[in-house]
Amino acid sequence: MPTTWILLRGLVREQAHWNGFADRLAGALGADHRVMCMDLPGNGVRHRDRSPTRIAAMVDAAREDLAGRGVDGPIHLVALSLGGMVAMDWLQRHPRQVAAAALINSSAAPVSPFWHRLKPANYGAIVRHGLLGRDRLKRERMILEITTNRLSDADKDRIARQFQRIDEARPVSAANTVRQLWAAARFRAPKTLPEGRPVLVISAAGDRLVDPRCSAALARRWSAQRAVHPDGGHDLSLDDPGWLADTLADWAGPTPGLNKTAAFDD
Repeated sequence: MPTTWILLRGLVREQAHWNGFADRLAGALGADHRVMCMDLPGNGVRHRDRSPTRIAAMVDAAREDLAGRGVDGPIHLVALSLGGMVAMDWLQRHPRQVAAAALINSSAAPVSPFWHRLKPANYGAIVRHGLLGRDRLKRERMILEITTNRLSDADKDRIARQFQRIDEARPVSAANTVRQLWAAARFRAPKTLPEGRPVLVISAAGDRLVDPRCSAALARRWSAQRAVHPDGGHDLSLDDPGWLADTLADWAGPTPGLNKTAAFDD
């Protein structure tokens, strides 16, 4: 049986926003692994569903989704931002189903203050173009400006147009946006995680949306392994997909957490 990896995106984002990273990761991992993407309620193929206001309810919905696909476990979670909160709760409440988890540029209370979890410099742009703006293309370009550091302007324009089409096809409602924000705001990181379930905390030193100190704090809380990209932005799967895929494949093993190299710190 191949090892199953599940990719989870963040706030108001869907599986198409991985932009081909699933195939990149599958190639890095090899034939004994399969990589699957999942949309949380309110996003992507589930954009007509009502987003839960609790992270735990998102986990419950994700587990129902997997059961419907005939997937039980153990699974490996790769989760970005808000998706990382889902992974934390999933691992803490259902350790038999989750073999390992990698959290990318994630954060949670009470480990980090809110002004680290969402840097204040972004508040104006998020409200103006994200919550109140009606121009989808401008909104996607704004998101890329905040979440990526290594893309050229031409690439940002191309990806923004691509993501605009995604948003037009599967729009996230304003109500679901608020509900997801509320779920993230009220979530509390577990004090401990189950033993024998390796966790890798990945952060980008150039993240301008979420302070990298949030990832460092999570790693300290659980004595988890950590990998740091030297200059990438919040969306590492766009900014440096090769580095991210290779880092995950190197950590995976043959057994997650046991393949210790210079890339990882405890």
